[in-house]
Order: sequence, then structure tokens, then C-alpha cells
Amino acid sequence: MGFKCGIVGLPNVGKSTIFNAITSAGAESANYPFCTIEPNVGIVTVLDKRLDVLADIVKPQRILPTTLEFVDIAGLVKGASRGEGLGNQFLGHIRQVDAIAHIVRCFDDDNVVHVDGSIDPLRDVDVVQTELNLADLDTLEKRITRVSKQAQSGDKKMQEELALLQQVQECLNIGQPAHKADLTDAQWIILRELCLITAKPVLYVANVAEDDLAGEHPFVARLKEHAAVEGAELVIICGKIEAEIAELSADEKGEFLTELGFDASGLDRMIHAGYRLLGLITYFTAGVKEVRAWTVCAGACAPQAAGVIHTDFEKGFIRAEVISYQDYVTSRGEAGAKEKGLMRLEGKGYVVQDGDAMHFRFNV
Repeated sequence: MGFKCGIVGLPNVGKSTIFNAITSAGAESANYPFCTIEPNVGIVTVLDKRLDVLADIVKPQRILPTTLEFVDIAGLVKGASRGEGLGNQFLGHIRQVDAIAHIVRCFDDDNVVHVDGSIDPLRDVDVVQTELNLADLDTLEKRITRVSKQAQSGDKKMQEELALLQQVQECLNIGQPAHKADLTDAQWIILRELCLITAKPVLYVANVAEDDLAGEHPFVARLKEHAAVEGAELVIICGKIEAEIAELSADEKGEFLTELGFDASGLDRMIHAGYRLLGLITYFTAGVKEVRAWTVCAGACAPQAAGVIHTDFEKGFIRAEVISYQDYVTSRGEAGAKEKGLMRLEGKGYVVQDGDAMHFRFNV
């Protein structure tokens, strides 16, 4: 699994429409708030043209791309952190994802009601962000209450954690998400068990009308400026068009995108933005049985990459046989790369590179 991304936003911003389009999971979509009552989960494949190139060389029995999991979570409203709307139960679902795709309505349509009666992307972003901040503040306050008692008894470790919790609390109190707190890697590890929602990276998705997809609507311009300040990714997508694309064959999809002036669908652009957001890369295994893509975090070493396939591979790791993607292609496969001396034997300290073709040696 590449990563798990929660789709959030106010009601009627197009969350379920986009979710249906990118996953073909058939989640109910309607013109009224709280249409999504339970979170819908969809698994989507990550399209990677390099897989087809490798398969053309190897001629495997099957091709297996890596996958992503999208979770469509019920629309949040003002007061959700206090139980308004569908309340805290859905904030709990958000805590379980790796990243957040925040769908923001950037289109006018009199036939689709807005919970606040008008279209204002920045106001909508602020409503959702405020509710997420308040939910995290509630989590922190409960933890602070428990830690304070132990800190007062002279427990140095608890005193350090208390100071950390109060630092993040101060960040949230001034309206900033937790990920804006200036913390060390070690401190983030301490906070991990709290599953703070606002510590997760955010991808903004501007849902626009079809006529605004090629240009830049003032709504989008404002959201883009906000995302830049946040240091967040922004993807512009039209939910209605993605729904049409989802019903097309591969050839028809290519022609349709060309007519629109795009070389990738909104789904593909969301995936690539998500990869950048989480610092993910892809490596490949290639053999006659299958050519397969695997997802790891950038900076992962060879044993960690092996562990993605099976934990035993990581535990018993001996070495990795590595061929860069470009060398594999230009050499027309593993045998050619070996003849040219382009296959390398790498040990435990090798940092996996995007596109590496790898074969692991391990002890059972």
C-alpha cells in the first residue's frame, strides 16, 4: 500500500463525486448534506508508464502496479469538534489516514446548495481547519491533564513531554496546524501516538466547473495563494469531468484528455501530488512471473524496501542486486545490464532510488 489519504471538506463540495470518479467505488452522491454517513474506502492503482516499458522487455505473466487507498469522510461543518453534524466520530476516521486531501468548492451552481449559502473557498478552508484544530486541542488537553500529574511528581521524562505538548498547544491556540510547530524528529516521534489530525500533510483540491478547468477562476487564485503560504500542494480538478473519464476506455481517455489539453487526469495529478506530499518513491521487481511496483519512503534503505515485500526479507537481508531504471531499459533487461557491469551489489546502507529494479538476497 502506497498511502492512505482521507478526503475531507464541507458538505456538497464534491467529495463523493470525486471519490467515485477516481475509485469507481460507487459511493452515494447527492445534493444534500451528510450524504456520506460511513466513510467509503476505495483502492486505486497508481498508473506508472515505466511498468509498461519494463513489461515490454521482460514479457511477464502479469503486471502489478502499486496502489493507494482513498477514504471519503462525511462532510465537516462548523461545530463538528463539539458534535455538530456527524461530529467527532468522523474526526476519528481522519486520525487513521496518512495525509489529507481537502476538497474545496470553487464553482458556482445554483442547483447545488452550499451549507453557508455562498461560495467562499477561504472561508470554507478556515471552517474545516478550525474544527480540526479544535479536535486536536481537545486531544492535547486530555493528554496534558494526565502528563501534568506525573510531571509534578518530578518525572523528568514527563516534564519534557509536558513542555512539548504545551508548545504544540500554543501553536494550535493561535490558529496554526500542528505541523507548523518547530519540532525535532525525536519530538514528532513522541507525538505520533496522539494521531493529531493537523500534524498530517495536506493536499488542497480545487473542484472547479468544466469551463474553468483550463483557466484560473478567482476562487482558485485565492486558494492557490493560501496553499502557497501553507507550503501545501494544490491540484485543480473538475469532479464532473473526472466522472466522465472514469467511464472511458484507456484509448478514449487519452483522446479526451488531449482534447482538454491535459496529459494526465485529475486522479493522476492527485496521486503525483500525494507522492510529493509524503515523500514517496517507487522501485520495481521484474521477473517472468511478474513485473511489480512497490512504494517506499524516500530515504529508505535496501532492507526497508525488502520489508515492503515481506518482513522476513528485511529480517534476513543479505544484499540487494540493483539496476537503475534507465540502465535496465537501455540494456534491455537484467542479462544485458549484467554484461555491461551495470548491476550493482548493495548492502544494508544503500538508499533506494526512484525507479530502481531490485532483487533481494536473504536468509530465511
